Amino acid sequence: MKAKGSRQSTGTPRVIAIDGPAAAGKSTVGREIGIQLGYPFLDTGAIYRAMTWTALHRGVDLSDEDALSELAASLSIDVGPPTPESIEPSTIFVDGQDVTRFLRQPEVEAAVSLVSRVAGVRNALVKLQRDLAGRNAVVMAGRDIGTVVLANADLKLYLDASVEERARRRFAELSALGMDLTEEDVLRDLRRRDRIDSERSVSPLRPAEDAVVLDTDGLTLEKVVQRLMEIVEGSA
Repeated sequence: MKAKGSRQSTGTPRVIAIDGPAAAGKSTVGREIGIQLGYPFLDTGAIYRAMTWTALHRGVDLSDEDALSELAASLSIDVGPPTPESIEPSTIFVDGQDVTRFLRQPEVEAAVSLVSRVAGVRNALVKLQRDLAGRNAVVMAGRDIGTVVLANADLKLYLDASVEERARRRFAELSALGMDLTEEDVLRDLRRRDRIDSERSVSPLRPAEDAVVLDTDGLTLEKVVQRLMEIVEGSA
């Protein structure tokens, strides 16, 4: 499928948006595509996790939308390249502090969808994401990149997979970090997050009308990257 308006008139698309549900592989795939194209990669999910960790760390009531919105508007969040030992695609700083190692904590995973559905939080962080992207070539992944954040992106991709497949992947990822949980725990949390992400009133999770949708069930990382690079290069 070739999306209308997904490429510039000449050359490789400079701004590539990747959307999809939690644990669909957006960050891993986006980082690989960025490496192959020589583009910086920004995982916006990490920014929402950083916001969530900060709210928890500072004792903000997660049911207080005004307090969450005020916090989001006040934060200085910067993104840098990953450290050699990190599994994350970038390093995230909040008010100058490297918070990357906290982003996958179970309490952050459990709360991030609740925090990110707050309109004031999304408004503040969408502005931040656009500022970070600037006018440079970029690969950006998240839940509303093609529909909201970079609605004029040259190429919009939407990665999907069954919730069972995504739970398997996320469980393996979190287990490698030494977290004590079961695959059933992960599956239950992903189902909850899917419901919150798809039903929220602000920027609900959905593919952009002009996005290329790829179901990644049963595909290796290498196959997914190969398929998407074919789309990027216009050979699909």
